[in-house]
Amino acid sequence: MDPSGCVLIVATMDTKANEAMYLEACLEEAGVPGQVMDAGIKSDSPVQVGIGRNEVAEAGGKTLTEVQGMGNEGDALGVMIMGAIKWARELFGQGRIRGVLGLGGSMGTTLGTAVMRDFPVGFPKVMISTMASRDTRPFVGTKDILMLHSVCDISGLNRITRRILRNGAMAMAGMCKHVREPVSPQIPLVLISTLGTTEACVKKLRDRLTAEGKEVVIFHTVGAGGKAMEEMVHEEAVAAVVDLSLHEIADHLFGGDYDAGSVRGTAALKKGTPTVLVPGNIDFLVTGPLKIAQERFPGRPFHTHNSAITVVRTERQEMAALARVIADMVNAARGPYRILVPLGGFSAFDHKEGPLHDPGAPEFFAKALRERLNATSALQLLPYHINDPKFADEVGHAIIELLTSVHPE
Repeated sequence: MDPSGCVLIVATMDTKANEAMYLEACLEEAGVPGQVMDAGIKSDSPVQVGIGRNEVAEAGGKTLTEVQGMGNEGDALGVMIMGAIKWARELFGQGRIRGVLGLGGSMGTTLGTAVMRDFPVGFPKVMISTMASRDTRPFVGTKDILMLHSVCDISGLNRITRRILRNGAMAMAGMCKHVREPVSPQIPLVLISTLGTTEACVKKLRDRLTAEGKEVVIFHTVGAGGKAMEEMVHEEAVAAVVDLSLHEIADHLFGGDYDAGSVRGTAALKKGTPTVLVPGNIDFLVTGPLKIAQERFPGRPFHTHNSAITVVRTERQEMAALARVIADMVNAARGPYRILVPLGGFSAFDHKEGPLHDPGAPEFFAKALRERLNATSALQLLPYHINDPKFADEVGHAIIELLTSVHPE
């Protein structure tokens, strides 16, 4: 990308003109040019901008007059978001922007972060928002968006808003001015999923793969982590995937909080990327504080992880249903895969000294899985707990074997 490109400032100039122009001035002071894209609906921008609201509306498929007459602010914003994304994509494709900076309340944050989520990981994204102290998952999604809490309303320039807007602009300028060259694509990239309850296994596996010249990226499977891994399979040159933490699929099926959606676990298998599947952490569903867990899943064994998170034991019929879903996933695989089942337990909680241990569950799961698989040759049942070093050795051996079969030395 042309290093002389500008920062795209996404704003609604009918309500945030002074603040957006202040951001542009701060960027200019830092030696990084800015360009405003106006997605406001109500009235004209008081200053000339790089991309006007008429142009944004037309890119979204309607005239501004049509947008203004829609009668629903959410629908109108949806059109402007589509137009803003289209403009941002075009500018990015032409190498004319090197960062996206947004500001606003709920509507402005919805607008700005929608544009940002369309950009790849690593591309600078800063959202200055009144919503940044709340649950930001709907805004951030799976991307590396820096959310800066505005503290007060972004309504006029004063001693508080100037400080925070300036900090946001300088953060953006710093990211734009200090870009590192990407890692060589010649280094094989391996993606791994995990939670802290399988950390011992992941650490040993990561160390082995790194020692063998692989670059390892690990995803924390709290819902957004699994989604991000699925997306990265398509966005990066991924050599292999070790899906070591499949509880997000169970949470999707049975109402847990770490739901990563209906396609979780399918990207690598459908693309043909070599994959090792391990049913890690399927012994529990994740929910909120204890009181909520007991209301939603009454009578189940539970473990209070902390004041905000309680896990409840997965029931046998749920494990059987999960096994069938996983079998259907691999039955449709377009590339090589292995399934390794640790018969000694699925997580740190599912250990003989753990709070949710069910010694017969792994065999029960494996039986349901075997019954559904089209071919069982890729299924390995191992007499270890998932965090046993010997199990990590077996996973490492399996993924190296698959990589070698696809890319022989």
